[in-house]
Amino acid sequence: MQLRARSESGLSEARIQPRHGAARLVRRRLFGLGDVEATFARRGFPGAGRPAQARLERIGVTFLDGYRAALDDTDPQALIPALQQVPVELRGFAYEGAAMALGLLDLLTPWNRSRFNCYLEHASPHVYMLHVGLGWAWARLRARVGRRLAAAHPDYGWLAVDGYGFHEGYFHWPRYIERREPPRLRGYAARAFDQGLGRSLWFVEGADAERVAARVQGFAPPRRPDLWSGVGLACAYAGGAEVAGVEALREAAGSSAPQLAQGVVFAAAARHRAGTPAAHTDQVAEAVCRLTSAELARLADETYAALGPGGDDVPRYETWRRSIQRRFAS
Repeated sequence: MQLRARSESGLSEARIQPRHGAARLVRRRLFGLGDVEATFARRGFPGAGRPAQARLERIGVTFLDGYRAALDDTDPQALIPALQQVPVELRGFAYEGAAMALGLLDLLTPWNRSRFNCYLEHASPHVYMLHVGLGWAWARLRARVGRRLAAAHPDYGWLAVDGYGFHEGYFHWPRYIERREPPRLRGYAARAFDQGLGRSLWFVEGADAERVAARVQGFAPPRRPDLWSGVGLACAYAGGAEVAGVEALREAAGSSAPQLAQGVVFAAAARHRAGTPAAHTDQVAEAVCRLTSAELARLADETYAALGPGGDDVPRYETWRRSIQRRFAS
């Protein structure tokens, strides 16, 4: 089955065309994922039928297009031009999917584990989305997160754990969202996981602000701030909510409003760094943070540049998040 974007999604139907060849066909046969995997019907999401469903499904299909493009050709010189065919607003999701495929192949071929790093070198403006996609590969193969983190970027590696959390919420939402089971991760990794889980809530509940807020409130209080951070990131990056819904999210977050804002900052920074602007990101930036997305991107860069050395208990990544959150604490 080939899923096509529906007109109400408001997004282009341009697709990455598959390539052919023996090695590509083998990789697709072993690791391929069909478009149906991105449908709410296949996932059984409670948010099915919401107005944003078509948009969120299209995002999932774009991710899979990027994933399959990287299975077709792992050479960044050929892969990146293919990813650049994707409409600007959706392009980051294609880059993310490609990162998952390359991370997956690296884990499965110990004699060649340079694909992701080579891709990162050529696609560094998409550093946020690439690390999130890498986390999908970790989750898919149940890789040891601690071991993988040790080899990852000391700061952006935590975004891979975020990607791990999103994967688990997206594919195993009854366990992690309905039953609210905690991840089997140690220390700060559990918090990075929850930011990704918060992002997955946006998809599982169809970008419905009221439903998303109710889900977050169902979790234990210590987990809510990181979940709200993920909600803010998904709301601003993926979109799908009207301005009134975004305003409602800001009110529902309550004392976790700084975390919601920090997620929006990360989304704005990811889009500005990669050159993939979106009107909905601008709208969410104004509604949640009362700043433009360009101002939020500068805030992310300035706070990151001011970071000192991290500690064992508080990684630099968390110090970065806190620095941003303090800007919105009032």
